[in-house]
Amino acid sequence: MAINLASYIDHTILKQTTTISEVDKVCLDASLENFVAVCIPPKYVPEAKKLLDSSKVKVCTVIGFPLGFGATETKVKEIENALHMGVDEMDMVIDLCALKSGDWKHLEEEIEACLKPVYTSGKVLKVILESGILTESELMKCCKLYGNFGIDFIKTSTGFADHGASISTVKLLRANLPSRIGIKASGGIRTYDFAMQLIEAGASRLGCTASMHIMKESRLEHAAKTS
Repeated sequence: MAINLASYIDHTILKQTTTISEVDKVCLDASLENFVAVCIPPKYVPEAKKLLDSSKVKVCTVIGFPLGFGATETKVKEIENALHMGVDEMDMVIDLCALKSGDWKHLEEEIEACLKPVYTSGKVLKVILESGILTESELMKCCKLYGNFGIDFIKTSTGFADHGASISTVKLLRANLPSRIGIKASGGIRTYDFAMQLIEAGASRLGCTASMHIMKESRLEHAAKTS
């Protein structure tokens, strides 16, 4: 059975120079294609909520983005602010400095603190690992740690590092996380073929800036198969 590719996509714009008109276009595209969500800078959440009010598209923003080394208290405040603005989902970068230093206790305390307001609000939290700069051992340890918490998704990448999503990483995460935790592949997803490979590997969300191109390729592929 053919999958509904649009229902996997978080249509994303997170560049440093993002303008309100670009966010408007992302929201319009998302509503036309029925993407599952838009992922935008925090400051534009209220605007996106207004634009998408009559649609089913969710509004997602980022926390501790893109480097992740902010204080836990700062991340909690960012989460609370985003919730106050009406956000539906949040993608949070973990403290990669703590991870690389082997301070897993700090990472545990960070996720405990950040989950509290999310639990209370009933919203969605995705944890960004930045998998392209982590070793397989570190990824396995992340699966063990975050698998014990009520997060909704593990997200592979910010899209700001040299390496983004990969088939092998998605497969590793899927094999080592509880089935209740989804996987959001993100970073470098520019073609329909790669998007489909990531879904087949176990991704349940795709973070894409090239979403419209991917959907165009999807329709061409479908047309070729049915002609």
